[in-house]
Amino acid sequence: MDSSRNWLSKLQQKDKVRALRRNEATSNVEGGGNDEANTDEEALSKITKQKAAAAKQYIENHYREQMKNLQERRERRIILEQKLAEADVSEEDQTNLLKYLEKKETEYMRRQRHKMGVDDFELLTMIGKGAFGEVRVCREQTTGQVYAMKKLKKSEMLRRGQVEHVKAERNLLAEVDSNCIVKLYCSFQDEDYLYLIMEYLPGGDMMTLLMRKDILTEDEARFYVAETVLAIESIHKHNYIHRDIKPDNLLLDRHGHLRLSDFGLCKPLDCSTIQENDFIVGGNSNESGESDERPAALKRTQQEQLEHWQKNRRTLAYSTVGTPDYIAPEVLLKKGYAMECDWWSLGAIMFEMLIGYPPFYSDDPMSTCRKIVNWKTHLKFPEEAKLSAEATDLISKLLCDVSHRLGSKGAGEIKEHPWFQGVDWDRIYEMEAAFIPEVNNELDTQNFEKFDESDDQCPRPSKSGPWRKPS
Repeated sequence: MDSSRNWLSKLQQKDKVRALRRNEATSNVEGGGNDEANTDEEALSKITKQKAAAAKQYIENHYREQMKNLQERRERRIILEQKLAEADVSEEDQTNLLKYLEKKETEYMRRQRHKMGVDDFELLTMIGKGAFGEVRVCREQTTGQVYAMKKLKKSEMLRRGQVEHVKAERNLLAEVDSNCIVKLYCSFQDEDYLYLIMEYLPGGDMMTLLMRKDILTEDEARFYVAETVLAIESIHKHNYIHRDIKPDNLLLDRHGHLRLSDFGLCKPLDCSTIQENDFIVGGNSNESGESDERPAALKRTQQEQLEHWQKNRRTLAYSTVGTPDYIAPEVLLKKGYAMECDWWSLGAIMFEMLIGYPPFYSDDPMSTCRKIVNWKTHLKFPEEAKLSAEATDLISKLLCDVSHRLGSKGAGEIKEHPWFQGVDWDRIYEMEAAFIPEVNNELDTQNFEKFDESDDQCPRPSKSGPWRKPS
């Protein structure tokens, strides 16, 4: 009995202590004297909002996908019923075939509900590597279906503030259903990595094609620039801005048609150390052999600049730093930007396709940034290039001030430019591509650079391309 009283006494004392602490906390908040508590509350509020937004996005995507799957399931049954009605099939066979369809549909739904993990895939050839992780060809164990697996280090994304960028990429790929955009099938994570399972496009990427071809004809470039316009237009319609469109992110399917993605595994260039006065025209520019003050005789020819770019491009492309060659000046200056920045990137890519190197290429990334911001001084068309007047005009109207940039009123005004005369915008993805990649089987990776997986070296050079021009 005494023991019970002692325990009761102790519990009552603990309750009194808890009550006092609650009263103190309440008085501190009411008195406004606990700034730290307010700060914590604000931080928690921000985290709660982020979690709520993520949950909302997940639920919306989940039910959108559920409704889509149900509709597709109904349509498949209707199509089968129509075919059976038209065919000379007995009622018993019709019933058996419909039961078989339902069985396969149920198996499919069961697989869909299965929580995917990295162990569900056989990891094969590496086709991309960088600071955040890698991209590999993989095969799903149960179905044998081939995909591309993008594996991203969580710690690196957090340290470099790229979590929101990756979330935006995942949401974009999940939301946009277009033949211009690479498809995302699922995403999952473990303790260390985030995984994106995407369709594998065995045609390689535009960067590798340009490395092997050097320069495209205007007809070849027109085809791929037109498909890039459609890809950019499709993401803009969903209110997304890519901000980092470059040849590395333009993938080719087995038929040579282009899809936009973001296989970029490089960290963003840190321009925070450069002050705005560093971008003043005529300021200190120590890039070797790149200043306009050099004597004309010492300037590189188009061929020399192309060879220099090709030599360094391979190193930059697979480094952890990447290259700012295609980034719009307003993005570099961090003064606010909108969808127009993607059209600047299109102009820089078109320039490289036709001339062999980007318009503001320099020996180091910071010098390239200076040139981009001072584009009025540094945008030059080499005389040897012999571009058409229409091509020069289009590039000039893309690489210019935001207020005058073509595309600021929508993709329509770019499509109407004379350089695109004759392009059938509605059927271009049904036409034969400018280049047909050689693809021997579903696991073929010959159109990607070869990576030495034992270390962090750049991929081995491969000058001879497996592409062929259509006859």
